[in-house]
Amino acid sequence: MLNFGSLMGSKIFSGLGPEIPIKLYTSGTVETKLRSEFQSTGINQTIHRLYLDVICDVSVLTPYDVINDKISNEVVLIENVIVGIVPTTYYNLEGMDSNNLYDTVK
Repeated sequence: MLNFGSLMGSKIFSGLGPEIPIKLYTSGTVETKLRSEFQSTGINQTIHRLYLDVICDVSVLTPYDVINDKISNEVVLIENVIVGIVPTTYYNLEGMDSNNLYDTVK
């Protein structure tokens, strides 16, 4: 049951008025996709995340209209920190070009 004021789209009238019966039905099938992401978090660490993207087509049946909508959501299945070997030295060579690179490393 849904109040008529909630259908008007105004926060002031939300939850007010007579109740209107609505029904939710899923149409078709649910589509899922696996997605993997790697993110660098430092000199020797990488975060690996595995996501499940879920997409569902929904039809809202009201006494006056049928509203079709697509709902999508992503769920994190796994989050893992991959730790590598700590280097003995580290050079930040950002902004260096081939002319002054040799002098810095030397």
